Amino acid sequence: MTESWNPRGGRIRDAYLTAAAIAGRLVAEPAVAEAWDGPSVLPKWSVRGLAGHMFWPEFALPGMLDAPVPAEPVVSLREYYLERVTWLDAGVDAPVSGRIRKGGEAAAAGGHEGLRRRVDEVLAVLRDLLPDAPAERPVHVATWGAWSLELDDLLLTRTMELVVHSDDLACSVGLPAPGFPESVTAPVIDLLTRLAVRRHGPAAVVRALSRAERAPASIAGI
Repeated sequence: MTESWNPRGGRIRDAYLTAAAIAGRLVAEPAVAEAWDGPSVLPKWSVRGLAGHMFWPEFALPGMLDAPVPAEPVVSLREYYLERVTWLDAGVDAPVSGRIRKGGEAAAAGGHEGLRRRVDEVLAVLRDLLPDAPAERPVHVATWGAWSLELDDLLLTRTMELVVHSDDLACSVGLPAPGFPESVTAPVIDLLTRLAVRRHGPAAVVRALSRAERAPASIAGI
């Protein structure tokens, strides 16, 4: 049996919606509007591009759920991160990184107020759609490649991205990092730990979490 990287199953939906609501309130902050055209803490990212990047998958998700069940094969979350994605180890100047930045800029093209309204609107739609959507319903993101993810696995990836980029955005505009409840942070930390092991090996991660005198300089998973 394939190892599951999403042990919380359907509970990830509540975590995802909670994370998205908190991230949406951050995007709406006046400090984000004031810093909109300035640089973010991420190299080559503007504040507006980062804010747009945080939510572009949410804008696409209702359409993906309304579309016919995709024909592309479903891969596990483990296979997705270990074998499929190209951005995980790409440098800031890699073509895939450039495409991702352009996508964020495009999502934010309507300005801060336009993005804030779109976020509010799509989250209202998702709060209605997600509770009744089958957990194993495949969803396909065309720009990712010729594969699909189960809905709950996609939502775990989104929860992680929303938490991580909320910290990026808050730091970029001089706000404290948003507080997320344990129901959100627990699956995110579990996923990031698995990605850290992928990149650095189990010994390095164990030492970083337990032995400061032998801890590596970084165990960043992404």
